Amino acid sequence: MQTQLTPEYAETPEGREAEAILRSCVHCGFCTATCPTYQLLGDELDGPRGRIYLIKEVLEGAPVTATTQLHLDRCLTCRSCETTCPSGVAYGRLLDIGRSVVDAKVGRTTAQAVQRWTMRRALLSPTIFGGALGVGRMVKRLLPRELADRIPDGERAGSWPAPRHPRQMLVMEGCVQPSLKPNIDAAAARVLDRIGISPLRVAAGGCCGALSHHLDAVDEARAIVRRNIDAWWPLVQRGVEAIVVTASGCGVMVKDYGHFLAHDAAYAAKAAKIAELARDPIEIVTAEWKRIAPLIAMDQGPQRVAFHSPCTLQHGMRIRGQVEEILLAIGHSLLPVADAHLCCGSAGTYSVLQPELAGRLKANKLKALEASRPDVIATANIGCQTHLESGTRTPVRHWIELLDARMLNVQRTV
Repeated sequence: MQTQLTPEYAETPEGREAEAILRSCVHCGFCTATCPTYQLLGDELDGPRGRIYLIKEVLEGAPVTATTQLHLDRCLTCRSCETTCPSGVAYGRLLDIGRSVVDAKVGRTTAQAVQRWTMRRALLSPTIFGGALGVGRMVKRLLPRELADRIPDGERAGSWPAPRHPRQMLVMEGCVQPSLKPNIDAAAARVLDRIGISPLRVAAGGCCGALSHHLDAVDEARAIVRRNIDAWWPLVQRGVEAIVVTASGCGVMVKDYGHFLAHDAAYAAKAAKIAELARDPIEIVTAEWKRIAPLIAMDQGPQRVAFHSPCTLQHGMRIRGQVEEILLAIGHSLLPVADAHLCCGSAGTYSVLQPELAGRLKANKLKALEASRPDVIATANIGCQTHLESGTRTPVRHWIELLDARMLNVQRTV
């Protein structure tokens, strides 16, 4: 694609990156066929190819309007288009650049700005979010069903094993997951411990930075990333083997830290090292399977499992098929799911900012997941899990919990 960026952008790092991405696009349209919003709306400007043209025009000096912003806002950033693209167009990066430019020029209405600010403050604070969630759970039975379904029931985390092995890995805590589903990280910790790896936590840290990044607060996101690096760096220096991120939505962000702080002289090298160490749990489990397999209790009977692979796992991190293989290996029956490449509609804060589209995507995804009557729906991301839970009575679990439940409780390293 030919480009002619205005001087305002042509000589900036972001402008040069955007130009290279634009030039790699041959506007073939393959991406349109796998775009969830294009499938719902049928508008070229609500598909990747149309949004690429919009961003190109903005960077070339065309007028920017709220309509341009709306088409970019409607994108889920699911990156299904990247999986489909034969030319390897880095659409997600281009969208980040385009959104930043458009938001700076168009701004937000007062209502939009207040909504986004409130979401950042509430979701980034464990005290505020946890307190509000606790109140919501207490009055849940008094609420309308549509609202009550959005509030997941409380659960207790199982035990977190004390450090006892020479091998160590850091388990990232995250922002909302400890309040919503505390057993996910605990289950990952127990799995690690049983195979001879001590799971470690640090008091600092928290949000990976993705929340602020996707809510127009890029500087705040960079500050959060630096804070995380500062909190984790002492453990990195002590030799932790990996930083395990159980939410794939956070994992794809942490794996991008090197790119995110590439122009920060003080943090670029550290950010690249953190990104190198970041692992989704399935990467650990697959690598350690020979140590895990002898600990699987195969006499518990299979469950019928429908697996929803989050976009951040299959399109963002390009991890496909590995969770499904493990679910089969531990004795479960894996059910077919139509259109498994499509987004469920959660997409971070998308389900709040674009509720109508998110609701339609959720309904479509649950129809596909429940078609074969599963006993349980498994996934790999807290956002997908709570989003899907709000529309079904079928239990929705993180797959690491299913593995944890099948592993024998051992007090020795295998």
